[in-house]
Order: sequence, then structure tokens, then C-alpha cells
Amino acid sequence: MKPPSPPHPGMDKKNLAVRLGTALVFGVFFLTLLYFGDRAESRAIFAVMLAAALFMGMHEFTLMGQKLGQRPSLYAGAVAGWLLLVHFLLLGLNITDPLPLWLALVIGGAVIHFGALFFEPDLGSALASQALTWMGALYLGLGFGFQLKLFMFSDTTLPNTGGRLILALYLIVWVGDSAAYFVGSLLGRHKLAPKVSPKKTWEGAGGNLLGNLAAAFLIKATACPQWSVVDAVAIGLLLGTVGQLGDLVESTWKRSAGAKDSNMGGIAIPGHGGLLDRVDSLVFAAPALYAYVHFVHGLN
Repeated sequence: MKPPSPPHPGMDKKNLAVRLGTALVFGVFFLTLLYFGDRAESRAIFAVMLAAALFMGMHEFTLMGQKLGQRPSLYAGAVAGWLLLVHFLLLGLNITDPLPLWLALVIGGAVIHFGALFFEPDLGSALASQALTWMGALYLGLGFGFQLKLFMFSDTTLPNTGGRLILALYLIVWVGDSAAYFVGSLLGRHKLAPKVSPKKTWEGAGGNLLGNLAAAFLIKATACPQWSVVDAVAIGLLLGTVGQLGDLVESTWKRSAGAKDSNMGGIAIPGHGGLLDRVDSLVFAAPALYAYVHFVHGLN
């Protein structure tokens, strides 16, 4: 006789209210920023916002590393990540290679390794600690760097191209994430990856993809009318699949560190946990969207 399906976890209404309130406040600010995306001030604000988010994310990364008994460097990782952001910023301004990617990586490597050589008192964990520092810098620097690159796109045939692309990225990923939350809470029965994230279900994953597709068609109808139906389907499924994989990747890190939220008891986004918990999907989805618009639509 087949055993009964486990009950779904249900919906935390109190947390949902806080979650929606935070999302509303951020959404108003973010949409205002994107509406004026062609202006230099908006690009500067977005770059500063990403730089601050990178520092906050690196702080959470170091906390997880410390929980594992390692000593990743917050400041060295942040500097290396910021160098990658500066590379993408200058690239978006069409300034010819003042800070090429190889140079950003070389300087970042020098900061991480030479800094540890002279200032790290415990050389017993040098290898693992420096590896974690590198990992955080690359993960956040490239993930946020591609978002900055997308925001800096300009196309004479469509005003505010970069703002439209960033709106597409965030809306597709976050609508899918919200759909997964609701569908998983109400209908979830079959565990997706119980060892990594016990609350995630196949039903939630399916709801995520449906949300991604719905948001992609909304973007096609409003912000990106030049997209074809094939574009909307391809981008929706691409960002949905890559975003969910990114979510699971970050969940494996938290699981290894024995942490529920990436902020590890520090600064949390009300209703949403740590910053890494909010950007894990975007960090992987941004390069995927860049690759699509670059190779399919020829944007540089």
C-alpha cells in the first residue's frame, strides 16, 4: 500500500506580510531607478548599490567561512570584487580597456594572497581561507558585474535598453521565486533536493518556471516589445532554470556551514533573510541573460 504524501509546510502569513512590505518598498525605489536608467546619475546610483551589496554579501560569505573554521578576508574579497565591478563599469562606458579583466584579476589576486601573507596570523588555514576569499570575490564580482553590464547597455533603436533588461532580469527571476513560494507552500508534496533544501519541492519548481514564463511574456508586452515569442519562452526558461540551480548552489553552502540564513544572525532583509539568499538566483541568471542578448541579439 502506497504511503500517504507528507503534508506541505503551509504558508507563514506573518512572514509573508513582512516579505511583501519589504518587496514593495524596494520595488518602488528600483522601478524609479530603472525608469531613469539612461541618466548618468541612475547608473552611478546602481553601481554604488551593487558595490554596497557586494560588501554585504562578502560579509555573509566570511561569516559562513568562519563557521567552517576558516578565515576568509572580508576586505580583500570586497576589493577584488569591486575591481571586477569597475571593469564592467568602464566597459559599459565604452572606455577602451583601462582596466581589462586580466588586470582586475591580477590586482585582486595580489590583494588576496599578499595580504594574507603579511597580515594573516594563522597560516595553518591559509589555503582554504584564501580559496574562500577568491570564491566570494568571483561569485559576487561577476554576478553583480554582469548586472552592471546589462544596465549600461544602450541601443539607439530602443531608449533605456539597459533599464529594460535589468527590469526583465529581476522581474522574471523574482516572479518565478514568488510563484515557487506560493505553489510550494500550498501544493508541495515531492521533495526536489531534500539533502540540500528540505522545503523545496518539484511542485514549487514547476510553479517557478510558470512564473518565469508569465513574467517574460509580461516584459515582452511592455518593456521589451522587440522580443519574439521564442525570445520570451527561451529567456523565461533559461533564467528560471539557471536561477533555481543558483538557489540550490547557495543552499549547499549554507547546509555545509549549518546555517539557515546566509546572514548568520547578522543584518537581515526583513522577511527575506540574508542578502545572499536574495541574490543567489540573480548571480547566475545575469550572465545567462547577458549571453542570450549578446549571442542572439548581438548586443555588446
